Amino acid sequence: MHLGAVDAALDGARASLAEAALLVDRGRAEGEAGRLLAKRVRAVVARAVDDTLTHVAHALGPAPLAQDADHAKRVADLGLYVRQHHAERDDASLGGALAEAVRRRAAEADATDTRDTGTSDPTIAAGPAPVAAAGVAFDAREPGTDADVWDADPRWDALDAPDLAGMAALLVVSAHADDESIGAAGLMATAAARGVPVTLAIVTDGAASHPGSPTRTPDELVAVRRDEARAALDAVAPDARLVLLGHPDGGIRERREAVRDDLAVLLSDAAPGTAVAAPWRGDGHRDHRVTGEVVAELVGALPAARGIRLVEYPVWMWRWATPDDPRVPWAAMRALPLDARTREAKRAAIRAHASQVDPLSDAPEDAAVLQPGFLRHADRDREVLIVSDDATATPTAAERFDAAYARAEDPWRVQTRWYERRKRLATLAALPDERYGRALEIGCSIGVTTAGLAERVDELLAVDVAPTAVERARVRLADAPQVRLEVRDVGADWPAGAFDLVVMSEVGYYLDDAAFDRVLAALPGALGAGGTLVACHWRHPEGDFRRTGDEVHARLAAVPGLHVLMRHEENDFLLEVLSADPRSVAVRTGLR
Repeated sequence: MHLGAVDAALDGARASLAEAALLVDRGRAEGEAGRLLAKRVRAVVARAVDDTLTHVAHALGPAPLAQDADHAKRVADLGLYVRQHHAERDDASLGGALAEAVRRRAAEADATDTRDTGTSDPTIAAGPAPVAAAGVAFDAREPGTDADVWDADPRWDALDAPDLAGMAALLVVSAHADDESIGAAGLMATAAARGVPVTLAIVTDGAASHPGSPTRTPDELVAVRRDEARAALDAVAPDARLVLLGHPDGGIRERREAVRDDLAVLLSDAAPGTAVAAPWRGDGHRDHRVTGEVVAELVGALPAARGIRLVEYPVWMWRWATPDDPRVPWAAMRALPLDARTREAKRAAIRAHASQVDPLSDAPEDAAVLQPGFLRHADRDREVLIVSDDATATPTAAERFDAAYARAEDPWRVQTRWYERRKRLATLAALPDERYGRALEIGCSIGVTTAGLAERVDELLAVDVAPTAVERARVRLADAPQVRLEVRDVGADWPAGAFDLVVMSEVGYYLDDAAFDRVLAALPGALGAGGTLVACHWRHPEGDFRRTGDEVHARLAAVPGLHVLMRHEENDFLLEVLSADPRSVAVRTGLR
């Protein structure tokens, strides 16, 4: 566990520096952006060093450290180097161009992704969950957009109030205890003041708020946060019902179906005319996104006659976005006025989460999670809710993938994560022929595997459903005239013509049943008499998969006319080569 954390910390630092180098090479490291970015990169490296020192010490235990009298001095010297030496250097020296990229990527958890995607969550280059930019997490202690920037925007004055007429009951769903106090306490207080029954359902147990705390165990944090949630709810709606679902903090994506089952019970019992408030699906944080998606799906499946309406509340948007960010849904935003009494009740609710707003101890691991600058966004005379005609519509796969790429340059770290690099090398090595005439890559993502394929084909059509990913791939492959990149959903629009090679990596489980059936039906004609299909898929269940990786490969192996030439099976992924030409590589090359 500790060594895994070390790997993640160092991998994150490497990714951040690699990103810096790329953008500096493109001449995008200038001015104020450069100064901001340099500070950010220094923070990333410092955090990686801290994590490394902390977790290596835990992994080795006290004995090895005690045997080396110089250990403490080396640790101090290394910390001094990171914190002072780099701080004395010109801010721009680390490459200012990362500021824009880091700010853009700050909306992703890490995840996230979050298969936000990161699938996140989501790219069609799957594997482990997408993560935030290196060192950038959903951490209220990190810098973000100041509340004054938002407050100065003139669009506030044009926002209508939400229509709460006919609200028979209110069900608020929160991913974590304190999300509801930050984003929906005013709504709960307003409902309670009108005599409307209020129910608050908190999905996770709160155990992960202070990883590595020397004073609180995860179980103790669960108990503390449970009591805080009750106290916070009493501040705004004393008669409200509190439901604690108790799912693992940070693990909603992995337990999506169980979360769905629990919330389905609550919604099945909801009175006609209930208003349901859930985390905004565009908030960026993986737990928020998945929770919002599940609630939206459940509300959308209810009979319209029940009159159950969905509103969403943002929490993190205020920090990672600016008012002019195109992802901010101004047209769907409504401003609920909060009078002085309601506003004070909301403040009391936030203060009730003492383990989050105050430090647990003087130890760095016990620092306050919610800092004053972050909480300023929750201390307004209005509370923002997001309401739209399609509020119950879950974003399409293309929209979700594109959102992941909008938040992070490389959501799944396909360039820096060893798992991804190794899998890519294995995929390219598995191709049975040295060269191919015409090839199709389904799910090209940002073009990293595409670049490897381009060296072995005369003509390559690489497609992805995410426009942002395709644009990045075009930049990467600008000097590869044999490659054509398109935004295309092969489940709805299979490209014309025959292909000598089709590569399908991490795609099959995202297609709905009808789309996957169309792809399977198209393959025999597209591959012709001698074409080859290479497929590679993650084997573990994910919240947005329609089927497992093993099920994808079983369906591919059943395509008429295809023979399995090679099957590489690991705990994490399956890699198979299927071909209309059953000859082995040795036979093809004359060795047999």
